[in-house]
Amino acid sequence: MIAVNVEEKLFQNRYRVDAGRPHIQIKDADICTNTCQDKSCTYVCPASCYKAEGNGTVTLITDGCLECGSCRIICSEHANVNWEYPRGGHGILFKFG
Repeated sequence: MIAVNVEEKLFQNRYRVDAGRPHIQIKDADICTNTCQDKSCTYVCPASCYKAEGNGTVTLITDGCLECGSCRIICSEHANVNWEYPRGGHGILFKFG
């Protein structure tokens, strides 16, 4: 059996950042800090775009987002993620093969 290294596979993809126009935003940081107890987005996101900080806040860095939509699904209870596809020509550029 051949072991697959996910990080190596993700490194083959390219991401074109749309500077100043993130396609994902946290609507209300207070909901993440005060209402959301488990911070599921921080461990569900396969690209690790969400990070739980020591003070209870959640930081979002969209660079490298795989555009899978997992964050908006896992946050459906709080509906605190504004998620759209990036503008044309931006976002993830998958490499196949």
